[in-house]
Amino acid sequence: MRPSRLATPDVRMTGAVVITRPLAQAAPLAARVSALGRTVEVLPLLEIAPLPDQTALQAALARLHEYALVAFVSPNAVDAAFAHIRHWPAGVTAAVVGEGSRAALAAHGVADIVSPADSAHSDSEHLLQTLDLAALQGKPVLIIRGESGRELMGDGLRQAGALVEVVPAYRRSVPALTPGLAATLRRLLAQQNDWIITSSEALRGLVGLLQQIDLQHPDAMQHNSVVAMQHQHLIVPHTRIAETANNLGFSKLTLTGSGDERLLAALQSCL
Repeated sequence: MRPSRLATPDVRMTGAVVITRPLAQAAPLAARVSALGRTVEVLPLLEIAPLPDQTALQAALARLHEYALVAFVSPNAVDAAFAHIRHWPAGVTAAVVGEGSRAALAAHGVADIVSPADSAHSDSEHLLQTLDLAALQGKPVLIIRGESGRELMGDGLRQAGALVEVVPAYRRSVPALTPGLAATLRRLLAQQNDWIITSSEALRGLVGLLQQIDLQHPDAMQHNSVVAMQHQHLIVPHTRIAETANNLGFSKLTLTGSGDERLLAALQSCL
């Protein structure tokens, strides 16, 4: 899938590449972007933390061999689960929606992985289309996800007759607006950058942070951070994130499809 330029930026991008992934997933992409000769800013817009009570997760993972399918909604779900998994049991299929989660599972030695047939469409809808749902009727299925999230995967599996158990493994939160973070955001908005946004939640959180900055600024009407951000160039891997960006007033968007290779290709096309 070639990058889809939803709206062409009106200037050639020469600023930084701002990677907004959670910190644990940002470093590998940052290294590859640096290898392109671009300046990188790692600015996690979501903080990931394990749930204080891990009892439910540990209990489910102790019965890992009993499930016909274990679905991970994100690389964070993979990382949280494998903090408690020593060996992946034979005969248990793993399912993921995106290339990042597939790579995270592969790094743990999991070979039997199902993901959307078209990797350009990394979402629950396309995973459900790829799965053999008839074979899961009456079978136990585990979904490992964050504390909150979409219900579509679980609902679709239940409608197919699977016995679905959903277990939260981690918590997402937008970082607090510290003076240091406010200064970083103002500095970044002083130039044109490419922002890699891989989560609708993170983008909404960013706008919320900028709204706080504007409220705190003595000349908010003269220094509108939200408007300045709306003129930045966003690179997004999924149509759902692009829709969120459009609804928030962003117009300079490049839609890539799932996977770091597509994100990198989009960055190279901006040079």
